[in-house]
Amino acid sequence: MRRLSVILLFAALALGPLSAGADDHDARPIMVAQNNGKTLSEAVEQVRRQTGGRILSAETRVEGGREVHHIKVLTDDGKVKTHKVPGRKRGG
Repeated sequence: MRRLSVILLFAALALGPLSAGADDHDARPIMVAQNNGKTLSEAVEQVRRQTGGRILSAETRVEGGREVHHIKVLTDDGKVKTHKVPGRKRGG
């Protein structure tokens, strides 16, 4: 899973340079179906489709026993928005 995250991150960064004015961080959740949670790649694709923006980075963190995917997107107006997408449940 970690290898996939690193590969996906490098692929997203290869899409283009960061905008000089992209320093406005705004966390907004994107609601997704909870079919055992999304993988990081599924979450990235979902956010890309919903926002139409350029994916800058994507990482998975564990919060409260559940994966949460943090995906940064460069919007058309040059701002960076961070979206949180629920992932898989962790632990027992």
